[in-house]
Amino acid sequence: MSLAPRAVLVHRTTEYEELLTRHGTHGQAAFFLSSRGRSIDEVARRHERTRQALADVAAAVPLQWRHSRVERADLDRFLFAPEDVVVVVGQDGLVANAAKYLSGQPVVGIDTDPGRNPGVLVRHRPADAAALLRAAVTPGARADELTMVEAVADDTQRLLALNEIYLGPAGHQTARYRLGTGPADSPAESQASSGVLVGTGTGATGWLRSLWQERHSPLALPAPTDPRLLWFVREAWPSPATGTSLVSGELGRGQGLRLTVESDRLVVFGDGMEADALELTWGQTVRLGVSATSLRLAV
Repeated sequence: MSLAPRAVLVHRTTEYEELLTRHGTHGQAAFFLSSRGRSIDEVARRHERTRQALADVAAAVPLQWRHSRVERADLDRFLFAPEDVVVVVGQDGLVANAAKYLSGQPVVGIDTDPGRNPGVLVRHRPADAAALLRAAVTPGARADELTMVEAVADDTQRLLALNEIYLGPAGHQTARYRLGTGPADSPAESQASSGVLVGTGTGATGWLRSLWQERHSPLALPAPTDPRLLWFVREAWPSPATGTSLVSGELGRGQGLRLTVESDRLVVFGDGMEADALELTWGQTVRLGVSATSLRLAV
């Protein structure tokens, strides 16, 4: 007997809840905000809209389905199952936060604050949840297959990201490494920089785009469903021992960017989730490229 689908609602702590955790009471939080020229009323209203959206989506889950919730901070400890339908209730960035822990499960994005969120990834309203959940488990359901980027280290550590992966120092030190674009025995360039960014078409509206604009890059930005990545080295430093000839490029399916660490510690993290980073040390190699896993986002 096959298991009934499970709806997994992904959400994050609201600003109002964070204020209460920090200040203890509504009154203390209100005083704190007023001393900085802000009112707690709008923060509380956004909190209520989010709570109501979560309640509406939970009520839309079919009675025969199983149901679970996971907060953003617990994503790295939550075990997603193949039969899950993931419902992200919140902002666009929350979809990216969840994407790295998935392996092909359908994702429904519910916007809790239309007009405030861009709605690129959270495309739907809470009232649409019932129909979207039923459609998600229907054979041939429509979904955008959004390209993801992956990093695989030589010790089998693996990291996925929907927007971008960053490799660099944990603080503000200089990253030292050898960078190459071919197979393991091909030439590589020793570099010193503030890190390397590899991004997707979904990430082309954020950090990747800022680097692309700064460089006046002739490379075409990929679309979210393009199986293509762009990469940039940040602030490469020329010296007698380090070069700057490899500072940007494009990766298609089957192509890879190879980086070998030449310092005590570099970190690799995706989509801003620094708390869930890979740590690499001297001599380790990591390869970055288009992932075979994509994000199935309901349209």
